Amino acid sequence: MLTLFAPIFAFLLQQADGGRFGVMWQSARNPDLSKFLVIGALLFIIGVAGVLTRRNIIVIFMSIELILNAANLNFIAFSRYLQDTGNMNAIAGQVFAVFVIVVAAAEAAIGLGIVIALYRNKETIWVDEIDILKW
Repeated sequence: MLTLFAPIFAFLLQQADGGRFGVMWQSARNPDLSKFLVIGALLFIIGVAGVLTRRNIIVIFMSIELILNAANLNFIAFSRYLQDTGNMNAIAGQVFAVFVIVVAAAEAAIGLGIVIALYRNKETIWVDEIDILKW
């Protein structure tokens, strides 16, 4: 199977110095700020879509974690970008990311406790069937 793709790999590696593949290879090895922001935006969109469309409370909590991870990725990317430009406040993004991780851990612990309490009372984890606050 490998011998089938050997000429293709040889051609691509031969073109690594210049040409379209070489530019893509260098861009993948040295990503810039925009690539991290695009990945963060995709994570954020997936998380928001999960919060808005799902009915299972555990999946909703996982979607909230995706949103927080997107924020962390943006904090770290901007921190690295500011560090490369020589800004002295570059560490602030990393500090914010640590705070977000702490808040996410607390949210997961409290959320799991709420889910267990709701399951014991209502025997369901579906958001549509939880109506404890209704009179």
